[in-house]
Amino acid sequence: MSFKTHLIPLSAVIALVFSSSAFAQEEVVKLAHVGPITGPIAHIGKDTENGTRMAVEELNAKGIIIGGKKIKFELLTEDDAGDPKQGTAVAQKLVDAKVQGVVGHLQSGTTIPASKIYYDAGIPQISPASTNPKYTQQGFNTAFRVVANDGQLGGALGRYAVATLHAKNIAVIDDRTAYGQGLAQEFTKGAKAAGANIVATQYTNDKATDFSAILTAIKAKKPDVIFFGGLDAGAGPMLRQMKQLGITAKLMGGDAICTTELPKLAGDALSDDQVVCAEAGGIQEAGKPALDAYKAAFKKRYGHEVIIYAPYAYDALMTLVDAMQKANSTDPKKYLPALAKISHKGVTGTISFDTKGDMKNATLTLYTYKAGQRTIIGVTK
Repeated sequence: MSFKTHLIPLSAVIALVFSSSAFAQEEVVKLAHVGPITGPIAHIGKDTENGTRMAVEELNAKGIIIGGKKIKFELLTEDDAGDPKQGTAVAQKLVDAKVQGVVGHLQSGTTIPASKIYYDAGIPQISPASTNPKYTQQGFNTAFRVVANDGQLGGALGRYAVATLHAKNIAVIDDRTAYGQGLAQEFTKGAKAAGANIVATQYTNDKATDFSAILTAIKAKKPDVIFFGGLDAGAGPMLRQMKQLGITAKLMGGDAICTTELPKLAGDALSDDQVVCAEAGGIQEAGKPALDAYKAAFKKRYGHEVIIYAPYAYDALMTLVDAMQKANSTDPKKYLPALAKISHKGVTGTISFDTKGDMKNATLTLYTYKAGQRTIIGVTK
């Protein structure tokens, strides 16, 4: 009787061991993006979704190792349609799916109610665009943002109105949304602290286009500046009616009026330097090369320019993963402390948070309009 021994080459054994080990050590990490992918600002929601998708693709191409495991990031995307009820519904859906971090939501009105659901589940959330101060004032250690809040933005605009525009008498209008009301309140605080008189306070809604009664009442107060906490869809008609009524005051507002659509909506009522507005975010000179490189890569990937918040969404997702790497864990409970004290060098600048989850040293970009084109005034803090 004879026995044959079948020898397996040592190289094959090693390859088998390593391939099995690599397969066993791969971990799928679910990250989510939430924003309005349908509705009137779907283009902005898609912009932030594209920002997060680009980050995930880059991370997967690098082959990130965390806790000794090769990580494959999976992006789950949900549409909140800008509706608070839908926002909370998709937040719960993502909690049930056991996501390990969320980039979203876009608007304060959806971000704030959804944040309680993420907090209860212990899931870190970074908004790329929400500015209402209430979001980070709820005591939720899972809530962060990568843009300035309305206190920073509104306060800066209020100070600018007095110090640079030399406004003494100011009228304030807000559309009663979480965004518009919060921004107007913070502007008022900043303007009053700088020495301005608030001569009128008026309210409207985010669907209104007829402001003649409000503006007629304001005209009698002879304001130097009218501040509008609202959207470009309201600011355009407001400028037209200001012209009809012979009101020569400057119009000020936040990022929601600071759009490329405003000249179309205002028509010939938009005169040079009449509008001063601000976006929550902005790159100072030293950071421009990194952002320019990102924008070029974005255009190559998607075939069109960044609309507005894609770089902030990209940075938000990269910051979540940087915290995971620093904690050497993808477990939300373990990497959350690292996220709270993070200093991440992003394409929009250095991301670091205060004790509430707001940006430290947040920047703002001031704009006006000349010859129908949005024109930068400067970046400030």
